[in-house]
Amino acid sequence: MSNSSSISHFLLLALADTRQLQLLHFCLLLGISLDALLGNSLIISTVACGHHLHTPIFFFMLNLPLTDLVSICTTVPKAMHNSLWDTRAISYTGCATQLFFFMIFIGTEYFLLTVMCYDRYVSICKPLHYGTLLGSRACAHMAAAAWAIALLTALMHTANTFSLPLCHANALGQFFCEVPQILKLSCSNLNLRELGFLVFSISLGLGCSVFIVFSYVQIFKAVLSIPSEQGRHKAFSTCLPHLAVVSLFLSTIIFSYLKPPTMSSPSLDLALSLLYSLVLPALNPLIYSLRNQELKAAVQTLMTAWFQKH
Repeated sequence: MSNSSSISHFLLLALADTRQLQLLHFCLLLGISLDALLGNSLIISTVACGHHLHTPIFFFMLNLPLTDLVSICTTVPKAMHNSLWDTRAISYTGCATQLFFFMIFIGTEYFLLTVMCYDRYVSICKPLHYGTLLGSRACAHMAAAAWAIALLTALMHTANTFSLPLCHANALGQFFCEVPQILKLSCSNLNLRELGFLVFSISLGLGCSVFIVFSYVQIFKAVLSIPSEQGRHKAFSTCLPHLAVVSLFLSTIIFSYLKPPTMSSPSLDLALSLLYSLVLPALNPLIYSLRNQELKAAVQTLMTAWFQKH
């Protein structure tokens, strides 16, 4: 029986078997990655340069594309390298590092989406207290808490996962390192420490989900009580982009990790992982900019100024 100390590298899931398909996957990954990098960088630059956008919701929107950018840079370059050079290997240290950082950015994104939900709740349900409850210091503290909790959770799961003895070879059924795939290689049963980490993570995620659902119930009640149709439309327009991002993020993550074993298949697992690790970060800037007229106008102004300068 071998353990984790005897494993020098892992073998990631190959995206294709033939050379032509490998190169095609490389081009697709490159195209989607560039789109995600361009879109998220544009959102970050627009919010950073637009002084009239220095409000709580745009402050959190500045953090959100940052997590998308770095999460893509954590997983996709290695997959592109493997497709281009026809290899599957990732070092033991590289796998642990990839898992650690990916968990940080996925966790931070979820907590930021929860905080943004609170921003929408206060803006619509308690508008008179908005400046008090969401001052600059409060926003900074909430963003810092989101990053800190995600960092702590990622550290616990990574340390625990890679401390387990591994005896079922070293081939992972995913194109990047993630906890469920590495746990499948473990030859130990679920211990008290693992169970405690699992209960903590599920409780944290469930708590955020309940808060989001409760907040949107209150938001929709408040919006529907607005007498003017224009007022209702404006209120819905500020919430729909966030609600769309939350729904896509939660549905893919929950279905990916909590689907019944009978529904699991390598192709479905791969499609879901590509969706939440690559496609969603590329779609998020588009979702936010389509319905947010203020952000859309700021993006157009920034791009016009850049083209005129060059």
